[in-house]
Amino acid sequence: MPALRLLLGPALLCLLYDSLCRAACVEVDSDTEAVAGHGFKLGCISCKMRGEVSASATVDWFFKAKGESDFVQIYSYEDETATIMDERFDDRLYWNGSKKTTDLQDGSIFILNVTFNDTGVYRCFFERILTYNDYEFHTNATKFIHINVVAKATRGMASILSEVMMYVSIIGLQLWLVVEMVYCYRKIAAAGEEALRESAAPLPPLPKTAVCCFSLPCPPGAVALASTQALGALGCLGDTGLPRCYHRHFGLEQRL
Repeated sequence: MPALRLLLGPALLCLLYDSLCRAACVEVDSDTEAVAGHGFKLGCISCKMRGEVSASATVDWFFKAKGESDFVQIYSYEDETATIMDERFDDRLYWNGSKKTTDLQDGSIFILNVTFNDTGVYRCFFERILTYNDYEFHTNATKFIHINVVAKATRGMASILSEVMMYVSIIGLQLWLVVEMVYCYRKIAAAGEEALRESAAPLPPLPKTAVCCFSLPCPPGAVALASTQALGALGCLGDTGLPRCYHRHFGLEQRL
């Protein structure tokens, strides 16, 4: 049940507050360089200031070819119906904007088989009607796009710099990783060598008073041991009658 409520929660919010579930609108400039013989998207986005307000819009496209002085209407989109109005673009223009709605915010179109004659200035015109409870408000927006048709695509400076920075970052990260690996290896090796030196260092000799004593009472300064296991742990050999302490590293031996 908790999982079901988690899944149904966003859906219920969308039903109660439709504005929470609408996609955000961001106005992005169109590309300006088209390649002859390829397709090209003419981008045109006009966002509403209030997303919760109902609206309807129409989009008209105009074109001024290179060397011409006047704009000519080439395309219209209204009530989800597209109309090509210039024979130069017959069967070459397709709607690439908002789908299945009359509340248009993306008025982009797509040109098929771009030719050099398509070079020029395109004008995108939005006409929008905002519907409030008591009245309607008319507004419009216009965007201009300068298109240059080339035979072969050229890379912009930003694209080249981005690629160079990407490779520099990759190489820098790899070098940093190698340095870190070498540093860690040297630290581990140094710690291992230090441990070996410490384990091989000779133990200091037992003083004369450090006598292992198994039979009580022990003489002054002697260490009383309660079991043969304790004797063996300190390297002490002997029996209950004659215990002795033998220093394994220096060969010092003391008897009671």
